[in-house]
Amino acid sequence: NIIFFLTKSFKLFRSSRRLFVVLNRSFKINRMASEKVVKSEEEWKKELNANEFRVLREKGTEPARSGEYDKQYPTEGYFACRGCGNPLYSAQSKFNSGCGWPAFDKCYAGSVATHSDVSFGMVRTEILCAKCDGHLGHVFHGEKFTVTNERHCVNSVSIKFVKESLSLPENPVKS
Repeated sequence: NIIFFLTKSFKLFRSSRRLFVVLNRSFKINRMASEKVVKSEEEWKKELNANEFRVLREKGTEPARSGEYDKQYPTEGYFACRGCGNPLYSAQSKFNSGCGWPAFDKCYAGSVATHSDVSFGMVRTEILCAKCDGHLGHVFHGEKFTVTNERHCVNSVSIKFVKESLSLPENPVKS
């Protein structure tokens, strides 16, 4: 009877340990996605080149049709924030809008934050990396380019392409 008890206890322990490992991994992934990256201006300047800093931290814009990802349409992989590496957009969400900047119609859930931008005498919706608050560009609604009816107009210098596959839920931002 003692051997039966020990065998049963070990199986239960192994099962609960496996569940703990799965839950712990899930918790770490979710916690990592929500942790903010906070750095001083000096730290950002050390990590980013002058143009990356101007766009990501000072809300600049690169000239139209000048970015490395404007005409790149990979079939696999994803685009991440150049400042912190946060996954933002799948390769499948990228489309040719003809605007001169990379365009995406949806983002990974929770990866992009928005706020109202009233600069230059107009009202636009700015998009930022939800993890480091890096300026990505602007989102436009109602243009009917895609089913989501959103165009995320993103500066190439704000993102970097990663060839790895990533399976995360994607959503429009609907600001």
